[in-house]
Amino acid sequence: MANTQTVIFDTIRTLAYTGISGTYAVVGSKLAYPARLLCITNATNGNLLFSTNGSTDMLFVAQNSFKLFDLSTNRLTVDQMFVVSAGTQFYVKQSTAPTIGDVYIEVIYGAQT
Repeated sequence: MANTQTVIFDTIRTLAYTGISGTYAVVGSKLAYPARLLCITNATNGNLLFSTNGSTDMLFVAQNSFKLFDLSTNRLTVDQMFVVSAGTQFYVKQSTAPTIGDVYIEVIYGAQT
């Protein structure tokens, strides 16, 4: 039998604009499993910065836009895994203040079947 993996959509992580300020705020729960696909959507009208340590600006996501990271594509070998580690926590803060909308972090991981 072939070695297969099932795609699992994790619970969406979200934070309303009212929870976003000039200091980093937690967005949802920590990753329970290594993430293979990650989509960060900024559905607010403010420019936002994201972090995984709550202090360093790591990703900029402009207002009403998104960033999509497909970490499983272009692997050098089939057994190589390029993932966002389990236990990772996401944080967000404003670059410019939002007055409407939410941010969303969508995650897909794989399970051996």
